[in-house]
Amino acid sequence: MSTTWSNPTAMKAAIFVCLIFLILRTDAQTIPEACIGSNTNREPRDTDIEVTCGTEFMDLSILLCPIYQANYNESLLILNEQTQAGCKGIADFTASPPVVKFRFSLNKESLSSCNNKFNILDFTGAGNFLQFSNVQAVNISGSLVTTDPTLGLITYRPQITYMYSCQYPLQYIINNTALNVAGLNIAQNENNGSFINTLRMRLFDDNTYSTPLIIPTSGLDLKKQVFVEVRATNLSDRFNVLLDRCFATVAEYPEASSGYDLFVGCDFDPQTQLQENGDSQTAKFVFEAFRFMEHKNMAVSSFYLHCITRLCNVSACESMKPVCSETGGQRRRREAEDGSAMVTSPLIVVGPHVMSDKDSAIYDRAVASQDDYSSPVVAVIVCVAILSLLLVVMGAYFTWNLRHKLRL
Repeated sequence: MSTTWSNPTAMKAAIFVCLIFLILRTDAQTIPEACIGSNTNREPRDTDIEVTCGTEFMDLSILLCPIYQANYNESLLILNEQTQAGCKGIADFTASPPVVKFRFSLNKESLSSCNNKFNILDFTGAGNFLQFSNVQAVNISGSLVTTDPTLGLITYRPQITYMYSCQYPLQYIINNTALNVAGLNIAQNENNGSFINTLRMRLFDDNTYSTPLIIPTSGLDLKKQVFVEVRATNLSDRFNVLLDRCFATVAEYPEASSGYDLFVGCDFDPQTQLQENGDSQTAKFVFEAFRFMEHKNMAVSSFYLHCITRLCNVSACESMKPVCSETGGQRRRREAEDGSAMVTSPLIVVGPHVMSDKDSAIYDRAVASQDDYSSPVVAVIVCVAILSLLLVVMGAYFTWNLRHKLRL
């Protein structure tokens, strides 16, 4: 007896139907409950990725529902073709809307393990850095691409690609106020970050840089040595700290007043010594406490210390250091002013007292040579003038009185 399965044509048709059914079953993706009522339960868009460029981590957040809508899930979204645990995303269905999150550290090991691209860029300054003729930045970029699990010759899944990029300037203007990292929430576009929170200036009391400097309300003694450290923390080991210029101003923000240079490239104040610069993520120097002449009649002299600071790529730091010669100092000054920005110290207060009688005499002579009159001298002059006036008045009175009596 003949059956349907004995007909080769019918058998081929049945097999074809089964294959189509299997393909459709394979392509079918169960939509998570959190996505069913979400307005992000739609096809993927370029704007589905949010990039946060932090000082220690880069964070990527991608809408999850469009990925499921395209018949993928979070395990099929691969970062830079890397499948190790540290480079995988974590689904968060409790977020509204649901997202898949990626986070990786900005240290050298993490950037390398997740195969991020790392480039140093040179460009003309713009915006806040418009006055700089040359500004460096580091660009960290990569991609997230879906992996199609289909084993057949064809697929109905679209390939989804998200491009991300963070750009960090290597010059900063840092004051005592907190600054936030800026960023754009857009896919396939560059995002701006900052290493600004990694830089700190600290003052120390000893040459081991272990005892923080405590400034009394009466101020530091004149000529007391102040040890200064500018340090980068939680920063990729690809960079070192390089100081171009350090100077002091009576105003917290240097543009508000003129300053006194402690050093600019190869030009140093005689009482300032640079101890480490451009060789690690710490720069160090020492200077002696001084007073500003505009505070000559005040009990204490208060000022801020500023250092024009750049982060240099380790391989390029040596070439960026000043070459000290008869003309090198001036050349370096122009480069420093064109290529960096600054980190600012806490308020430094210096009292009127010196550390020894000898230093006191030196200071008194210095003040006397620059001042026409001190406060006590002015007081004496005023008293002499008043007494002279009284003597003149009394003399005139007695003369008039004597003549009047003689007439009588």
